[in-house]
Amino acid sequence: MSIVKQMLAKYSIISNEDMRNAMREIFQEITLLGLYSGGFFEKATFYGGTCLRIFHNLPRFSEDLDFSLLQMDNNFDIEKYFQSIINEFEAFSIPAKIRKKNKQDRTSSVETAFLDIVTSNLAKVIKIKIEVDKNPPLHFDTETKTLLMPKSFNIKTMTLPNLYASKIHAVLF
Repeated sequence: MSIVKQMLAKYSIISNEDMRNAMREIFQEITLLGLYSGGFFEKATFYGGTCLRIFHNLPRFSEDLDFSLLQMDNNFDIEKYFQSIINEFEAFSIPAKIRKKNKQDRTSSVETAFLDIVTSNLAKVIKIKIEVDKNPPLHFDTETKTLLMPKSFNIKTMTLPNLYASKIHAVLF
């Protein structure tokens, strides 16, 4: 049985939407593996709805991957990690393309990229938005979490209280 099929086994799939959500989350986890392989988590931490879903069982699927640098770095470039992400998808024979969004707002501290993955079973492209805030919030705590699939690896995440604080901040501002 392939790794992706093993990963699919943890989901209750009744509809095409269930399958699409499950595949998106699996692809998000492969993306996290690619970032890990490229050394991304030495500089950044994972937070947001997808982090809450994957590591704290939030009962709602999220479409994007949100990260914050550990320290402000205006020279950070998400493109440095593109090849390591693509390499992980290629290892699973999954066609993927990634591109950096050209900024319209030059004052924004957020780097954005879009990952497009072609799915054979859904006959559609699944898009994953990746955002990295180069100007991190003040005084947040991190912890290391382990994902066991598609292989065992560690991710630096914000702690649960900081994850909720960031969600409240997003709602308010």
